[in-house]
Amino acid sequence: MDESNPLRAERLRKLEAWRQRGIDPYPTRFARTHLAQQLHELFRDLPAGADSQTRAALAGRITARRLMGGATFLDLRDGSGRIQLYATADLLKPEEYELFTQVDIGDFLGVEGLVFRTRRGELSIKTEKFTILAKALRPLPEKWHGLQDVEIRYRQRYLDLIANESARRIAVMRSRIVSAMRRFLDSEGFLEVETPILQPLYGGAAAKPFTTYHNALEMTLYLRISDELYLKRLIVGGLEKVYEIGKDFRNEGISTKHNPEFTQMECYWAYADYNDMMALTERMIAQIAREVLGSTRILYQGHEIDLSPPWRRLTLREAILAESGLDIEKHSTLEELRAEILRRKLQIDLQPTWGKQVDELLKVFVEPKLIQPTFILDYPVELSPLAKKKPGNPKVVERFEPFIGGMEFGNAFSELNDPIDQRERFLAQEALRRAGDEEAQVLDEDFLIALEYGMPPTGGLGIGIDRLTMILTDAPSIREVILFPTLRPRGETL
Repeated sequence: MDESNPLRAERLRKLEAWRQRGIDPYPTRFARTHLAQQLHELFRDLPAGADSQTRAALAGRITARRLMGGATFLDLRDGSGRIQLYATADLLKPEEYELFTQVDIGDFLGVEGLVFRTRRGELSIKTEKFTILAKALRPLPEKWHGLQDVEIRYRQRYLDLIANESARRIAVMRSRIVSAMRRFLDSEGFLEVETPILQPLYGGAAAKPFTTYHNALEMTLYLRISDELYLKRLIVGGLEKVYEIGKDFRNEGISTKHNPEFTQMECYWAYADYNDMMALTERMIAQIAREVLGSTRILYQGHEIDLSPPWRRLTLREAILAESGLDIEKHSTLEELRAEILRRKLQIDLQPTWGKQVDELLKVFVEPKLIQPTFILDYPVELSPLAKKKPGNPKVVERFEPFIGGMEFGNAFSELNDPIDQRERFLAQEALRRAGDEEAQVLDEDFLIALEYGMPPTGGLGIGIDRLTMILTDAPSIREVILFPTLRPRGETL
C-alpha cells in the first residue's frame, strides 16, 4: 500500500470525513432509470435552454469537474456514454452542495434530477439528489483522457478502458464478432462442443506446449495447442458438424501477431473438403463484417479491403514463384532450395528443414503482399501431417490458409482420414522430433485407434479470433484486442 502518495492520502481523508458524517461511500446498489445514451437519443430535439418534463436516475464514473461561480458541473460516464451533471446551492441543501463539490474525478456517483439542455446546448441533469456509490482512492493517470503509455495500457487494462474510447470500442467489437461467428455456425447446423484443455498428449499443430503436473493422478499434462484431434474424434462418433471457440496455448515468442494464450475457433464438417471450407470461410467472415460493422468494406492499416466473396485463390507454389522468382517444385530438397536462395541473393533466414524453408519464403515474400482476402492453397505434405494428399499430386495436400491485410488468420484442411497414412505421418514427425525439431507432432495412439473405427471425408477449419478482431477493428497489435495480454515482468521492456 502506497502511504506516501499525497493525492491518495487526501482521498482517504475525504473517505473518513464522509464516514464520520454517516455517509456510506460503498452502498450496495443504485436503481437507474436511464443510461446516458438513452437520454441523448430521447432528447436530441430538445432546444437549447429548455427543460424537459422527465426526471431521470443515472449512475457512473465522474470523469471531469468544472466550478463556475455558484454552479458545479460534473461529467458522468456510464457504459453507454457521457452526460453532464449540474448542481447549485439552490438545487441542493448547502451541506449537500458542499459534498457535491468535493466529489473527485474517478468517483462513482448516482444522481437523480430533471433532464434539460443548457443555453450552450449541452444535455444535462439538474442534480436534485445524489449518492456516493464508490469512492476512488487513487486518481486517474494525469493524461487519462488520452492515455498513451503502453506499459500502463496493457498492464492495467482497466485504466485503458477508462481513458481510451478506442479500447472500449475494441472490447465491445470483439464480443460482437464472437457472437456473430456463433450465430453463423449455429445457422449452418454446427453443434458447439467443448474438448479438454488439459491433455495427456498435445497435437493438432506445430508448436511447443505448456507443461503442468496433476498431483492426484501423478501424471504430466499439457495445455492444448489445438482442439483438432479431439474434435475429429467427435466426427468419428457421428457428430457431423461440430465447432469450438476456446483458448489454446503455445509456448512461443511474443510479437504483434502472437500471444502465448490465444482464442481460436475450430470447426469440422463431415463429407466436406477444403473447397467447402473455403466457401464457408468467405461467407462467414463477410457475414460477421456485415453484422458487426454494417459493411463488407473495411479499412485496415491504411488499406481499403473488400471482404465480399469470392476471394482470390492462389497455390503456394504460384505465390512464392510470383513474389520471389523461385519455383519450390523444381528445388525439392533442402540443399537445392538453399542453393537457389543463395544464388538469387534472397534476403531470408535459412531454416533447418525444406518445409520450414518454404514456410519462411511464404512469410517473407508473399504474406506482406496479401492485402485483399486471399486463400493460399496446396501446401507441401511435409508441412501438413494431418491433411489429405491432393489427388494426382501426392507431394502436396489439400490445405489452405486465409490472408487479409498481409496477415494469416486461419488454417484449413481436407482432413486425413486414412489411419495407415496418418500413422506414417506421425512416425515421420517423431523422427523430426528425435532430430531436434521441438515443434514436430507427437504420435497420438488413441487418435489413431479412433481413425481405425472410420472417419468420413471431413473438412476442418481454424480461425484465430484475436487476429480476425485485429482486422475488423483496424488494430496494429494483438495486444490491442486481448484484454489481458501476456507481458514480461514489470519493469522489463514490453
